[in-house]
Amino acid sequence: MILGIDAFNISTGGGVTHLAELLGAADPVAHGFHRVIIWSSTRTLEKISDRDWLIKVSDPLLDQGLLTRVFWNRFRQRRLGNQANCDVMFLPGGSDESGFWPIITMSQNLLPFEWRELKRYGLSSYAVKLLFLRWAQCRTFRKADGVIFLTKYARNVVKEVTGELQGECPIIPHGINRRFMRSPREQRPCADFTESRPCRVLYVSIVDVYKHQWHVAEAVAKLREEGIPIALELVGPPAKGIDRLRRAMRQLDSSGTFITYRGAIPYNELDAVYAEADICVFASSCENMPNILLEGMAAGLPMACSQAGPMPEVLNGAGVYFDPEDARSIALAIRELISSQDMRIQLAQAAFIRAQSYSWKRCANDTFGFFARIARGAHSNPVI
Repeated sequence: MILGIDAFNISTGGGVTHLAELLGAADPVAHGFHRVIIWSSTRTLEKISDRDWLIKVSDPLLDQGLLTRVFWNRFRQRRLGNQANCDVMFLPGGSDESGFWPIITMSQNLLPFEWRELKRYGLSSYAVKLLFLRWAQCRTFRKADGVIFLTKYARNVVKEVTGELQGECPIIPHGINRRFMRSPREQRPCADFTESRPCRVLYVSIVDVYKHQWHVAEAVAKLREEGIPIALELVGPPAKGIDRLRRAMRQLDSSGTFITYRGAIPYNELDAVYAEADICVFASSCENMPNILLEGMAAGLPMACSQAGPMPEVLNGAGVYFDPEDARSIALAIRELISSQDMRIQLAQAAFIRAQSYSWKRCANDTFGFFARIARGAHSNPVI
């Protein structure tokens, strides 16, 4: 069999990481695929390792803007997929207008489906884009032969909008790159934290309106006022929440004594950043599959985590939870971790153990097994 992957709308962030990790860990031959053909931009294809069974195909249109790439999907993909004799087409970006059959897609962005989060963007062009994605993905999910979801939470949220879907809807979580895996280190007693060697709290995430870095900064400032030696390091590219974060930093720590924003750090260097921290915070209120939460778990860090979305499903009981929009709640969770060395030891170990189940090898095996099942089912029940 031949698998086609139409990644016309995968160009940055977690979507590229997912494709690169999935194909890097895959063994398509074991599932009956002797060839995989992927269409995407040159930039995306460069981040995917060469494999004997993999053919990477670009097109000048795929290196242009989104509307041009949508045009390519609508008017060229079906013909190219048929010419390549693809048995099934996978669309990891969640939307498709090509008319190819059978197709499998997946849900990787929950922002278009949660009104409370979408409304944070107000009357903006980005809000319009999210509404368009909601419409396009609903159309694709309803006609797809299979839709992969990353968490039970995400599947429930999407189905509340789309209604029941005709295709199979398995839950196949992402994995974690093994280089993030570090056994939990020795935890320092609370009394060992000093002004010169404070408790280092790390929050890695894009600075967007649903990530709430400013509330975390306020929580850390509250703890400093209580005399707790603590420092906050924020890592992630700037986005629509950067102005609010900068205002909070000027108000709370104008001298830059205890709050540091490092901006974006290359993905292949992030494991070293986690290794320097004492506690990891994740304060997002909207996630599909929180990869950064998984990275903190894998790094053997005690986790203070948002209680919103799928976070409790992923972390389970291996962390302390808070309301991501309440600085007092965040401060309470961090204080609880700092004050108890035993709690930090227990939760770091529990999170690290739980992280072991999130492997890219398992993800690739489950994903390609699903591809094969849909492809074989389509051949045994052809559309007339």
